[in-house]
Amino acid sequence: MTILSFGQPDNGIIQMAYVVPDIRAAMTSWIDNMNVGPWFLLEHFTGVDPHYRGRPTTTDVAIAMSFAGHMQIELIQELTPDVPSVYGETVAARGYGFHHFGKATTNFPHDVELYEARGFEVAFRLGVPTGGTVAYIDMKGAAPGFIELIEATPGMDETFGAMFRAAQDWNGMDPVRDFPA
Repeated sequence: MTILSFGQPDNGIIQMAYVVPDIRAAMTSWIDNMNVGPWFLLEHFTGVDPHYRGRPTTTDVAIAMSFAGHMQIELIQELTPDVPSVYGETVAARGYGFHHFGKATTNFPHDVELYEARGFEVAFRLGVPTGGTVAYIDMKGAAPGFIELIEATPGMDETFGAMFRAAQDWNGMDPVRDFPA
């Protein structure tokens, strides 16, 4: 096991994610009520070659990420509610709130196969800007939400590490920043 630059193991939970109705209001709430920030905002995100339940999709979301200690917090606002998605599934079933745990993996294909062998299925899969792939695993009630397998690439570690360091040194200024390129 290797510890990533933001203090989490490369085979463990690194993120908790929430679906929110208004990403800016959610960031403000986390800042004001829990002193979590700064937030790194990506106003539109569709990913690379996204597939929802085996079919191409045009789901578009706004995402914001920050750190609370060593745990990354992700906020997700669905921008295309008329397009079926893992986000809409959650809102329809339980309302807004917790969506998934993010788990780092250095062996993405193997870990996807492990979950599938246990009877779980990939609900959503796409490429991400950090150079890797993510897959949301439908845990079919075995966990309180999805598990997102996040390929632990050097780009992911560099990007998340920069966000972590910004949160450790954060003095309350510049609470919403652009997502690192």
